[in-house]
Amino acid sequence: MDAPREDPDARTSTGPRALLDASSDAAAVVSGGGVVLGWTRAAQDLLGHPAAEIVGGPAARLLAMPGDPVRVAGVVARCRAGMGWSGLIPVRHRDGRRIDVDLRVSAAFRIGADECFLLSARERRQQWEVDRSVLDGFLTRSPIGMAVMDTQLRYIWLNDTLERFGGVPREQRLGRRLSELLPGLQAETIEGLMRKVLDTGVPVTDYEYVGWSWADPHRRRAYSTSFFPLVAADDSITGVCYMVSDVTERWHARRLLALVNEAGTCIGTTLDVLRTAQELADFAVPRFADFVVVDLLETVLSTEGHGAWLTDAGPAPAKPVMRRAGMNSVREGCPEAVAQVGDRVDFVPPPHDAHLIVDGEPILIPVLDPSDELWATEQPERAASMREFGLHSLITVPMRARNTALGLTTFIRSLNPVSFQPDDVLVARELVARAALCVDNARRYTREHTAAVTLQRSLLPQALSGGTALEVASSYLPADPSGGVGGDWFDVIPLSGARVGLVVGDVVGHGITAAATMGRLRTAVQTLADMEMPPDELLAHLDDLVLRLSEEQPGVGVAETAGAADQSTTAFLGATCLYAVYDPVTRRCTMARAGHPPPVVVAPDGQVSFPEPPAGPPLGLGGIGFESCEIELAENTLLGLYTDGLVHAADHDVERGMSRLGDLLSRRDLDLGTLCSTVVGRLVPRPQPDDIALLLARTHALGAEHVVSWDVPVDPAAVADIRARATRQVAAWGFEELAMTTELIVSELVTNAIRYADPPIRLRLLRDSRLTCEVSDASSTAPRLRHARSMDEGGRGLFLVAQLAHRWGARYTADGKIIWAEQEVPFT
Repeated sequence: MDAPREDPDARTSTGPRALLDASSDAAAVVSGGGVVLGWTRAAQDLLGHPAAEIVGGPAARLLAMPGDPVRVAGVVARCRAGMGWSGLIPVRHRDGRRIDVDLRVSAAFRIGADECFLLSARERRQQWEVDRSVLDGFLTRSPIGMAVMDTQLRYIWLNDTLERFGGVPREQRLGRRLSELLPGLQAETIEGLMRKVLDTGVPVTDYEYVGWSWADPHRRRAYSTSFFPLVAADDSITGVCYMVSDVTERWHARRLLALVNEAGTCIGTTLDVLRTAQELADFAVPRFADFVVVDLLETVLSTEGHGAWLTDAGPAPAKPVMRRAGMNSVREGCPEAVAQVGDRVDFVPPPHDAHLIVDGEPILIPVLDPSDELWATEQPERAASMREFGLHSLITVPMRARNTALGLTTFIRSLNPVSFQPDDVLVARELVARAALCVDNARRYTREHTAAVTLQRSLLPQALSGGTALEVASSYLPADPSGGVGGDWFDVIPLSGARVGLVVGDVVGHGITAAATMGRLRTAVQTLADMEMPPDELLAHLDDLVLRLSEEQPGVGVAETAGAADQSTTAFLGATCLYAVYDPVTRRCTMARAGHPPPVVVAPDGQVSFPEPPAGPPLGLGGIGFESCEIELAENTLLGLYTDGLVHAADHDVERGMSRLGDLLSRRDLDLGTLCSTVVGRLVPRPQPDDIALLLARTHALGAEHVVSWDVPVDPAAVADIRARATRQVAAWGFEELAMTTELIVSELVTNAIRYADPPIRLRLLRDSRLTCEVSDASSTAPRLRHARSMDEGGRGLFLVAQLAHRWGARYTADGKIIWAEQEVPFT
């Protein structure tokens, strides 16, 4: 057989097979301490060192780079882990030349007791060459624009793609600078970057800019450019190369996202419909348009009825009635506008109608023509504005949110010469969609808040009167709109015997539910007070009512544990209340409270005190009784009832707030109404998240000239004498016209007491804003109004009293009861 022939290509490291054949690699064995233990002939051929010069010496002296202990330690650790390492390393030839080699280090192994590593290397050389024509064709037809500039930043070469981007022929570019060809494309900035690259040799990558070019002069385009120095063999910089790609679509997407994100922080900062509409106009000018108007349907701005059109509620009217809610322009004063904010408008771009608002898509008119017949006939004022101010492009977007039509937003360009494009419609749609949600939120909040405030105000007393017993004044400050309305209330209730009931309370929570609960409690207090209940009993009945109201509410929470899905807790409608009754005859005030702050009392001499009736629990807890206390008030004493928001408002220190309240109320130089408003203004200088109520009452006494009483003997014959005394007293007070009715009322009440009640019996007449007749006895039997038959001889007494008196009733005391009847006093 013939001997195998040696492949000449296999004997060199430059042949094609050498690229895949590792047999010719230089190899060496190095110990764990970095000492060369073995050196092959290929290693000698690669670096010129014979084995005698290398073996036994440090391998580090072959490196043509500074030592890097950290990197070496990392490589050793990897190889000891059994994985090996490879990389590009510069080494030094024996003749001093630097050679870049591909170095591979094997996993660690042992020779005897020594840890060793096998290193193999080959010189890094150009693997292939390409024909110049192929390379030129690639550069010329590349989808990336490329150009080479000399040190004076003049074009010396560019490819077809860059020629197409700029719209300037290659022949006109060569030998000229960018700033001479495309002055609108940030040419000076770009040339500044190229000079920086020439000066420093540091590339600049991915610089993005926006501008126009002769290829598309009416539309801004975005480009991403990188600049690299051209370095000669002697490391001198001979020019600069730049590559540019069109990233307009990416830029538009980023711009849309940035605009929408920025809009989220600028639009809808308040829960006010008009403010939100204006924020949309302010945001879009000049970022997106030169003139923006926001027109909202009148029903959206209304707080009555449904307040909007539902998009599926049937056909819309042909001419929508809207109001200008917001607008802005790059021109001061918005001279382009034919309507001002607040004016009624019916603008819909022709030939569209109200269906555009309900179910239409955004309208893009790239080029507005004021001479168009539809604009000239249907919108003549706007056509004239187009001609005068150069309004040339328009986008109108319907505002809809949550199945509700809200209005229209129109974007117009005039000073900006670039017309709106289809991509801009996406931006406009997103901006309006975000604003529409904010407008709808504001609309819903405004309607709910207005309803709650209206309900609360309607449930509060419209006018307060303490009769002759009290001079009263009140101040109510609603909660900060961001927190909604609350459940504070107060009332002044006239009672029998010239007495007056004073009440102040606070329902836990905010909103319509709290306001409605407050109304129910106020009505209940009036009813219970009309039944002449003492303060402690009244609060006990009110506590029962709050418990029943709580049971009517749906559960506020559901157990989350398995097997307890149907268990729910009961909503707690807690409330606090203070009820006081003042008697001007005895000048005594009886009061009880349910978890409410104590009243403030300012004596005529300015001494301030806070009498504390036993602090009962808040209403709605149940199971705990209430106690009342009684204090005597000198004439002209100031009594103040308030809710906790008044003393919490300043710094949430209740004691300090109460002290400040007492100091402010001790002023004697103000009338009661001015004093009330001044105190609230000083204690609550800014809106608070809670309602605040203050009720002030200055006491008066009924002297002996207003009250007269007689003991009544238990003898029917005494009725005539008592009747005569009462008649004379009424005449002495100047009420002769009431003498006959008073005679009949006294006769019936005294006769009933003598006949059915227990002694002692007493008659009392009081003169204040009304004339009151009271008959007291020791019986607790309730009087009963009966309707006698036509043949009955009796049973008409109380019925006759009810007909003659303005009102009548009975109240119980510790000693029995009092039957009373009031008559209106004629004006003199």
